[in-house]
Amino acid sequence: MDLLCCETTAPAECVAYPDPALLADDRMLQNLLRSEERYAPSASYFGCVQRDISPIMRKVVAEWMLEVCEEQKCQEEVFPLSMNYVDRFLSICPIRKSQLQLLGTACLLLASKLREPRPLSADVLVFYTDNSITHDDLWRWEQLVVSKLKWDLSAVTPGDFLLYILARLPVDQRSWDSRMVRRHAQTFIALSAREYKFSMYTPSMIAAASVAAALHGLDWTGKSGYSLAWLLNELTRITAIEQDYLQGCLEQIEEMVRNGGGGSVSSQSGYPSDGVSPMGGHQRPLGDQDTTSQEKMMEHEKAGTPTDVRDVHF
Repeated sequence: MDLLCCETTAPAECVAYPDPALLADDRMLQNLLRSEERYAPSASYFGCVQRDISPIMRKVVAEWMLEVCEEQKCQEEVFPLSMNYVDRFLSICPIRKSQLQLLGTACLLLASKLREPRPLSADVLVFYTDNSITHDDLWRWEQLVVSKLKWDLSAVTPGDFLLYILARLPVDQRSWDSRMVRRHAQTFIALSAREYKFSMYTPSMIAAASVAAALHGLDWTGKSGYSLAWLLNELTRITAIEQDYLQGCLEQIEEMVRNGGGGSVSSQSGYPSDGVSPMGGHQRPLGDQDTTSQEKMMEHEKAGTPTDVRDVHF
């Protein structure tokens, strides 16, 4: 597999080119589709398992995790994978609200170890919590998370499907438009990972709906002559997702973007951020923020449309 070395002043990191032979092999896509259910969290854990935390608290910690990933320029897969760990853990293990940020920090550490060539350090993560946790806390919870997840950490996330879906659509993979569509779809995936309501959708459904939202919002459907109905039919054929569910997921993503999406997007990392300075260690422990979490939610709902999706029109 050919390698492309990134241009950077830091030690070179080599990123593999997508392998056309693998992308064209339907067996790869089918393996992903068969595996995704294995890593699905319970969609009702707030009603059945958790008693001390709520969806709004999950969104607050997800916003914080997203800002850490954006500031540290993590790869796009890190945040969705860390949220998969959070949801799967919360599906089986009740926790107190004071432990939610600690759980998110441990999941970020684990996800970065799997997806980053240079993982986030414990020192950096403790700093971002304003030293509200200790290194021992973080290491104990890292062990607890991997134990509860039975060391099964190679979860399938929506980003894993993007290239396989785009390779099966009439989009020139070497064009600027293809890169733009992929970046927009990755933005939608990151934004949807913050929202508890998207946990009811499979990764392949979120990926397919994100691709549809990106193509439709960038007016590819108008410029190419392919209709949105044709696109949804093709996505149904590719992923075997029922079109009603795919349409519903697409509408949720479009509504999320129309309502502001949650802030700006870094042009370098593709991660959304809230348009203010990164947390930088100023996040208060979540257990002390019953009122603050509500205020933070209101602040994010008022934030502007992500800069990376300003050209998207639904």
